[in-house]
Amino acid sequence: MGAGNDRDGTAIGADHAGYMSRIRFATIRALSESFPEALDNIGAVPTDEHPIAFLKRLAAERKFDHAVAVCAYLLPRREAVWWGCLSARTLLGNNVQTDNAPLLAAEAWVQQPTEENRQTALDIGNKADSNAPLTWLALAAGWSSGTFAPTPIPVPAYMTARGVRVALLISSRSVSLPERPKRLQFCLAEGLRLAETGP
Repeated sequence: MGAGNDRDGTAIGADHAGYMSRIRFATIRALSESFPEALDNIGAVPTDEHPIAFLKRLAAERKFDHAVAVCAYLLPRREAVWWGCLSARTLLGNNVQTDNAPLLAAEAWVQQPTEENRQTALDIGNKADSNAPLTWLALAAGWSSGTFAPTPIPVPAYMTARGVRVALLISSRSVSLPERPKRLQFCLAEGLRLAETGP
């Protein structure tokens, strides 16, 4: 799966023609109905506003934590994990080289979303430091399907989005306050382009 862009840092307000028919939800209300737990993360009462317009507005208002949550829930699970991986690399910079086994496991699952790769990512995520952002990317990939072993309870559909969201929120805290808005804008633009181009 490619990055789907030329990494030119286009702001989230840029035109995304053709995007509207490719996303999973027509309104924020529809998103919240599919993922009720998202309501605690997006910072607004669900309305019939289109998710892309909502996302752009959040970014313009510099409500980046909420915008990250919307993007994580908006993307299909595989794309969400890939977006999380790209964004973590953007936010963490050279720090991503430290203890990056969870990141590599998540990226391996995106490239080849087999059950073996999913289980590997889940195992690595479960054993890694829960305070480290990359751990949550491995968990996000691991939670893309399957059950909460050893029980037969299926993993809820929202768990991948939750993992991606947590990974990026922790990652963003490593960026200096003056630099953080620019990098998060770039990450959100990446998410829009990924939804537009697909795998």
